[in-house]
Amino acid sequence: MNQRIKVDLPAGVPRSISEFRAKHPYSRRDTEAKRSFVTLRASANDTDDVADELLDALKSANRGGTLYLASGSIYVIGKPLDLTFLDDIHVQLDGEIKFTNDTPFWQKNAFHHPFQNSIMFWKWGGKNIKIFGNGTLNGNGQRWWNEFSGLEILASDNDYLRPILFYAENATNLDIRGIHFKDSPCWTTFFVTSKDISLTDVVCTAVSNNATSRPKNTDFFDSLNVERVRIERAWVDIGDDCFSPKSNATDVYVNTMYCNGTHGQSMGSIGQYKGEKSFIKDVHIENVWMLNGQHSARLKTWAGEDAGYGFVDNVTFKNFWNGNNEYAAFLDSCYFNIDTATCAKYPSRVNITNVVFENMSGSTSGKFGNAVARLTCSPNAVCSNIQFKNFTVTSPCGGQPVVICDGIHGDIGVPCVSSTSSQAKAALAKKCTAKKASLPKRPWRR
Repeated sequence: MNQRIKVDLPAGVPRSISEFRAKHPYSRRDTEAKRSFVTLRASANDTDDVADELLDALKSANRGGTLYLASGSIYVIGKPLDLTFLDDIHVQLDGEIKFTNDTPFWQKNAFHHPFQNSIMFWKWGGKNIKIFGNGTLNGNGQRWWNEFSGLEILASDNDYLRPILFYAENATNLDIRGIHFKDSPCWTTFFVTSKDISLTDVVCTAVSNNATSRPKNTDFFDSLNVERVRIERAWVDIGDDCFSPKSNATDVYVNTMYCNGTHGQSMGSIGQYKGEKSFIKDVHIENVWMLNGQHSARLKTWAGEDAGYGFVDNVTFKNFWNGNNEYAAFLDSCYFNIDTATCAKYPSRVNITNVVFENMSGSTSGKFGNAVARLTCSPNAVCSNIQFKNFTVTSPCGGQPVVICDGIHGDIGVPCVSSTSSQAKAALAKKCTAKKASLPKRPWRR
């Protein structure tokens, strides 16, 4: 999907960002001609910080205007910006906003959120905010990835914090169209306590020039306490979750997403914090190509002595084509490298109910042999009404595909065996390696 991977895709399926743009073009809003325009001067070089001028320009364009950032220009941002005052503003980004990579400065001066000890370059917020255009938000992440290499974001001793590229809090009616999110140091987007969020015809990439320091934790979408999220037509090539709403997300719709090298379309993780109830409900994700990643459709919950509790309810994964992913469907009730003894002593208390995996096709990577899906429910939780419909995912290892279930209540619609069974052990033992994925002409039935 970029220069790292050579795949032979059939006509009609995008093979590159340019083909994605051609198939799903962004078009400028006709209403822009009726709004007053404010322009911002471009940076003269990579050290010419225009952060203060950008703040002034946004204030000038606020309440009815449009800020214009011209094509072919770069706008360097070298200090944190609080943009939570916005009301009825459009930002036409046809150029490139690029953050400095002064890692010591940003670690001392970036904004902070306690959830997973997050930091961010800037804070967007307010109401009726539209960001659109053919431009780029560039997190300049290479230095961050190099210096973070070998570390773990959730390790208790990690003090190397990396900024989130686009962060919004207390935002209502935030609409982003056409933008390329590029090389975020950490999560690409994080939406907090916000509602009516939409991203359309966007691109998200994180590509390293250092083979020993790959992008890490560069999730395309993360959220906390959000309502009514719409994502339509996204091209994502990063090193972590393609889509990952976290605690307290409701009314979420995703349609048409191309994901390469990701960790999956993930619900969660949730249930991380002691004494805290968290949930995800009413989610529909459809028409997704999952290539060369970890898992495809994924649910992940925390266990452990200090874990919280909650539920995931009414989630549909529909029309997924799998190419070279580990599991096509994966329910993990012992998330984030918690050892099995700890999970057994302090099981997850997150219930999983009313989940559908529908029209899922393609093939896995062979890492888990002929096991193509695995659902593991916690003994302290209820996992019920989980259904597989028209699930035809195969394994490249040559045997009958096997679905593994532990602790799941009721019939799931396909044969499912316990992980301790001879069938599961044999399926997992027959490992193989698949080639890099390419897509079929008809990824799913219409």
